[in-house]
Amino acid sequence: MDLRHLRYFLAVAQEGHFGRAAEKLNIVPPALSMQIKALEEELGGPLFIRTSRKVELTEAGKLLQTEAQRTLEQAEHARLTVQRSMRGETGLVRVGFAGNAVFSGKLTEDLRAFRQAYPDAELVVCEIAPLLQADAILSGQLDIGYTPDHHNVRQPELAAEKIGLWGRMVAIADDHPLACETHLTVGMLAEEPLIFYDTHRADEPLYMMLTEIMGHVPHVAHCTSSTLSVLALAAAGQGLALVPEPLMHIAIPGLVYRPLDAPELSANLMLLSRKNDNNGAVKAFLEIARRNVRTPSDPR
Repeated sequence: MDLRHLRYFLAVAQEGHFGRAAEKLNIVPPALSMQIKALEEELGGPLFIRTSRKVELTEAGKLLQTEAQRTLEQAEHARLTVQRSMRGETGLVRVGFAGNAVFSGKLTEDLRAFRQAYPDAELVVCEIAPLLQADAILSGQLDIGYTPDHHNVRQPELAAEKIGLWGRMVAIADDHPLACETHLTVGMLAEEPLIFYDTHRADEPLYMMLTEIMGHVPHVAHCTSSTLSVLALAAAGQGLALVPEPLMHIAIPGLVYRPLDAPELSANLMLLSRKNDNNGAVKAFLEIARRNVRTPSDPR
């Protein structure tokens, strides 16, 4: 007995006539009769009382009619549920992010767009240090990551796509002599104390680039664990911080931002995921996140 047998049986039960049921099913009456006969033989008895004028259900047929309707309804429910999951309309997406993703607006834009497109899907969002995101995705703890570029994203099983690129700003105390400048260069920073966001070596690429451009090791005065700590120390005059352009929207008393003329030190945002992930909701989220890649010329 399969779903086709049950559909044929219900058609005959509803029409009370083999000819009309066959027409409804778009098959010839003899083929329908053979299928019903095979079903009766499998179950061990008649399901219909056949007369010259009509077909009526036996007691066993009435019982099967109820069960067949339930079975087909459940099968249809299963089909629709799986299809919705494959389209990303349901399911779970776990997203990890670094602070730059929030301040740039890219993360919130993607979360909002996904929620509007797939309101029945579940989102779990958490802040996680950049260098921990790759391992969390590969171990199955996360599905998607928003992180600045770093060496840990270069893994064969990991898909890493650039979805944002911004210039650098120098966060500096408003009474610092360089605060009077409209633009700063790396040369102006050569002897200045610098403040790094250094949780799990997240600023290591910036450090290496500065070393190469300056021709000597930068003077790192402080390493701290959060974006707000970096800005607070800069506002307190403890050093200068090189931050992604979106952070200039964070207003802190005593702190100003000045553009840095160093395109090679641009800050980027990477979208991380597992290669060939077959989770429909995750694939749907990735499709949304790949839209509207942010660039330095983007006015947003």
